[in-house]
Amino acid sequence: MSAATGLRRPAVRLSRPPVSAVVRPRVLLTCLGLAVAVFAVCCAGLSIGDYPVPLADVVPALWGAGDGGSVFIVQELRLPRVLVGLLVGAAFGVSGAIFQAMTRNPLASPDMIGISAGADTAVVAGIVLGVGAGLGAPALGLLGALASAALIYVLAWRRGTTGYRIVLVGIGISWMCVSATEWLLTKARLHQAQQALGWLVGNLNARGWEHVRPLALALAVLLPAALLMTHRLRALQFGDEVAAGLGVPVQRARLVLVLVGVGLIAFGTAAAGPIAFVALVAPQVALRLAGTAGPPLLTSALTGALIVSASDLFAQRFFDSDLPVGVVTGVLGAPFLLWLLARTNRSGSGG
Repeated sequence: MSAATGLRRPAVRLSRPPVSAVVRPRVLLTCLGLAVAVFAVCCAGLSIGDYPVPLADVVPALWGAGDGGSVFIVQELRLPRVLVGLLVGAAFGVSGAIFQAMTRNPLASPDMIGISAGADTAVVAGIVLGVGAGLGAPALGLLGALASAALIYVLAWRRGTTGYRIVLVGIGISWMCVSATEWLLTKARLHQAQQALGWLVGNLNARGWEHVRPLALALAVLLPAALLMTHRLRALQFGDEVAAGLGVPVQRARLVLVLVGVGLIAFGTAAAGPIAFVALVAPQVALRLAGTAGPPLLTSALTGALIVSASDLFAQRFFDSDLPVGVVTGVLGAPFLLWLLARTNRSGSGG
């Protein structure tokens, strides 16, 4: 390994495998600060509840030490909920960063271009019509998100795809799915509508280890894949012609990035429902914290994890422990969306 110092930032190069990277101190410090904040919020989430556990006992309880009651409460009742929130936030943050960077549009998050809406429609159809009801809401949400993404990609294909067409087609598919979901809700019985709305708003209540395991396994595969595609994602931000000139196989890279981004949002939605605005807000906050040209993936993951974890903690601490986390993220995300729209309009870029 060798290190070379440029005018401003050091570069690290590995001979085997042939990998090089520029070290950005601000990005490293931002990730470190976010990681500390996420850990603190998670410890607070493990401590607060109907049976409070002192913060000094939380970390020992994670390792099975201390009072037996505290160990049971932390490991079996609260840790799965905290982990689902952390993993879902990371998945949504990275997925949003991929789509925003790939399309060069800060408004192109999965919940704005129809992928989350496809999951909504599939789950509500299962509840109201009984279509695939035996699979359960998580599996239906996963299938719905994948089907919506496939439809968007096929309709956007015209001798290849572009970020602009993906956004436009995705918005159209999104409204079609929203209309279908609303029609299904009008046909639902009262208990079916209540069940559907409880999932549609995004919820971490009653989450257990059966929700953590498939999500953790999916992220163990998809997050490294996303990080390995970082250099191609950065090249796509300069446009297809420049990326092709740099030796990037544009259509193949875009297809892989779409699959990774859809997989992240699909598994996250399957675990906790479509938590609003996280995929939109997290990459933009991460971009401003890190000071990079495009949304950084790792910083976006930590930002998304912090947003979901902190929102869930806020709901439990100041409202009702059963308040869905999607209500809090929706209240926080809507003003950010309005600010982002106003900013892009002032700049004349439209995103």
